[in-house]
Amino acid sequence: MQIHRAGERFVTTGEGRATRHSFSFGSHYDPANLRFGLLVCHNDELVQPGGGYPDHPHSNLEIVTWVLDGALRHQDSRGNGGLIEPGRVQAMSAGAGVVHSEISDPTSGPTRFLQAWLLPDEPGGEPAYSSGSVAPGGAWTPLASGSEPDAAARIGAAGATLWAAHLDAGQSVEVPETPHAHLFVARGSVLVAGAAATRLAESDAARLTDEGARVTSETPTELLLWTFATMTR
Repeated sequence: MQIHRAGERFVTTGEGRATRHSFSFGSHYDPANLRFGLLVCHNDELVQPGGGYPDHPHSNLEIVTWVLDGALRHQDSRGNGGLIEPGRVQAMSAGAGVVHSEISDPTSGPTRFLQAWLLPDEPGGEPAYSSGSVAPGGAWTPLASGSEPDAAARIGAAGATLWAAHLDAGQSVEVPETPHAHLFVARGSVLVAGAAATRLAESDAARLTDEGARVTSETPTELLLWTFATMTR
């Protein structure tokens, strides 16, 4: 288990926005931190009302967005658009290429969202979108997946699943032993008991390789977990 603290992350700032990067990104090049499993980007974004990312291209990525606060408006070059709010997950398969924008809704206050980029099973192809509403509870709930049939959104990466759990203080969940698992504390704090025990605060992360762990919340907590193998709940 490797621990990655919030304060150790690369930070990119722009007009009305700040991004904390979990992996090597852009000018923040780190050859020892390029990916984990299929995960090549895990950004914690804070965008002021009306700010964000004007039109920019993507290709050959599976992009999953989960809003924690505020609302994010998405628009793309193929005429797709919509508002992503807390409780709605969006997945975009960039395929051979698409241009899109992501702008914080000016009426919804500052927007904090998490965005992950994954390597697809097959490059190229037509861009595709999937979105759905979900209400995580005290057990792992699949948000986006290439294999879980009851996930709210679909991605083109078999065996990859994003799970969420909302825990009251004192509740526990298990991280299963999988080839790769990426645990992120979106809010709150937890104790993680595995081969080594540690405390994770808000925006801290743990990367587990072929190792399980028991996670117990100290406060009301929102957890996000990427697994890169089949998971039994």
